[in-house]
Amino acid sequence: MQSTLTPYTPFFKRRILTLLLLQLQILPTLSLSPCRTSCGNVAIKYPFGLDDGCGAPQFRHMFNCTNDLFFTTPSGVYKVQSIDYDKKTMVVYDPAMSTCSILQPHHDFVMTDIQSVIIPPSPDTIFVLLNCSIDSPVLNHYKNLCFNFSGHSCDELYGSCNAFRLFHLLTNSTPPCCFTGYDTVKYMSMNILDCTHYTTVINSDNLKGIGPLDWVYGIKLSFTVAETGCERCAGSGGTCGFDTETVGFSCLCSTSMNATRECAAGSVTDDGHGYAPMLLFQAFVLILGTLLCMNL
Repeated sequence: MQSTLTPYTPFFKRRILTLLLLQLQILPTLSLSPCRTSCGNVAIKYPFGLDDGCGAPQFRHMFNCTNDLFFTTPSGVYKVQSIDYDKKTMVVYDPAMSTCSILQPHHDFVMTDIQSVIIPPSPDTIFVLLNCSIDSPVLNHYKNLCFNFSGHSCDELYGSCNAFRLFHLLTNSTPPCCFTGYDTVKYMSMNILDCTHYTTVINSDNLKGIGPLDWVYGIKLSFTVAETGCERCAGSGGTCGFDTETVGFSCLCSTSMNATRECAAGSVTDDGHGYAPMLLFQAFVLILGTLLCMNL
């Protein structure tokens, strides 16, 4: 009797499909990147990263995520309110600084040397030193460090803000204040500056004629991004990161595969193995299996 098991029977096709699926299962699979892409409502993109090896190494261990995103410096932990990756700015809020509505204890804002270089406060962030002594360095030898802030004055601050009005009431006068930049508090502590409190205001270029009650209080930081070939990596479907041992750039293609530059077919991994043949074979198996399923 002639066998009915031919290459054209449904049984034969099912056997071939089963073998193809088994072959596909033993091949390494590409999974999603190990890097988290958000924290709370803030997107996490290069050069920042939450997981070690993600983002740029210069920003390593500067961020942590506990429901919300926080930026860490030697002086404290600051909640990240927003990140603008196009303008390369990040706004953080200092929970220990004074504002127009609340007076906080004496406090300094301190960054590491590398933070001061790669993610310093932006030029339109104003540090306002409050209730300064008449012997304060910024009112004497270093008075050039204080500048005019869109026509605003100490009288306006002490008169408009409930929190700052206390300084005026205690002295029955208007204590000196100083509108200055980050470099002033970078090199001199509040003790040296001889001012009891400070606040920070962002977007200062747009505050002419706007009273303190309507200012935006916070610290805007400007970050820089080194050219490492990240666009090429991201364009190939990878995530930009770094090798935790060599701290060199690495294109993260999956939880088990890192490429030196990109994840596209033909890219070479750090251990020197190419993945193009494997990817092509996987694609061939998937296409063949689909065709067989359509003709069963």
